[in-house]
Amino acid sequence: MKTWTATAIRKIEADYNRSSDTHLIPLEIPATPNIQLYFKDESTHPTGSLKHRLARSLFLYGLCNGWITEHTPIIEASSGSTAVSEAYFARLLGLRFIAVMPRGTSIEKINAIKFYGGECHLIDDTALIYNEAHRLACELKGHYVDQFTYAERATDWRGSNNIADTVFEQMKLEPNPEPAWIVCGAGTGGTSATFGRYVRYQHYATKICVVDPENSVFYDSFYSGSREHRCEGGSGVEGIGRPRVEPSFIASVVDRAIRVPNVASYAALHFLEQVMGRRCGGSTGTNLFGVFELMNEMRQSQQSGSVVTLICDDGNRYQNTYFDHDWLRDNGHDIAPWVAMYQRFFERGEWVLPQ
Repeated sequence: MKTWTATAIRKIEADYNRSSDTHLIPLEIPATPNIQLYFKDESTHPTGSLKHRLARSLFLYGLCNGWITEHTPIIEASSGSTAVSEAYFARLLGLRFIAVMPRGTSIEKINAIKFYGGECHLIDDTALIYNEAHRLACELKGHYVDQFTYAERATDWRGSNNIADTVFEQMKLEPNPEPAWIVCGAGTGGTSATFGRYVRYQHYATKICVVDPENSVFYDSFYSGSREHRCEGGSGVEGIGRPRVEPSFIASVVDRAIRVPNVASYAALHFLEQVMGRRCGGSTGTNLFGVFELMNEMRQSQQSGSVVTLICDDGNRYQNTYFDHDWLRDNGHDIAPWVAMYQRFFERGEWVLPQ
């Protein structure tokens, strides 16, 4: 047993050793010459998203705790990207993997899970994915990874292998190396917990902002102080927003939350394609809305500095949804005035939301 576990850990560590760090990409905003914006491009991981880091940490956590052994089926509740990355690591270790996901998960993500040998167990009610994943794990005598509980504790937020440490290392030679803000969404809450703990541990003045899409509870929970908020259905932005306050969401290390209309998230993707020449995933659009909101406030108060956010995954996973104008029209999303809003701020520094 210990020999297999030691070999499994070595395989995962070798995967990490083969991977270089992801890029930090600047985007010059003509209207804010004294405020720099950077995107940490997590789409370049082997499985194409930020969740590659999380999946690696969750597998190591399960192995070192003795929860994953040579013949353990791996089960996860996921809206997509985490499952893709976990399917990759399960295949690396020769283990069966089953993802319990909402039926509306993009076909591109479903195909990616299957590509890595994973199985997709689709259900209609998003709120039931936790119970169904737990039931399957019990039935199969498997390990329920439970990213929503373990994301904040599986990652070593003090160490040199987390996303926060790499961001600050890459910022060292920039005009404003200590960001005024780091902006990220919350799915599990693990990323904001890692950033929030790290900046406190390192004595940085950087603040953490969580952007939250429609039909999600993190915004309300942050400002009310209650973890009892609930809502029905999905958020409309895959990978972020939840119908309950997940155990890994640590509000005390977050400095601010911003609620983002879904149409603003979708429009931001089309705007970013124009100015960056690439397609980004839905949560990146949510991030951009929060970034421009904060940059506008910094500009109005004549504050210089830098802002860092994330490209969480690649937009090619959403060709049939966020980048499909028929899908946008059929779902009642007129992105044109919102794209124009981003363009006005980009060129002239005017930040006025459409009526």
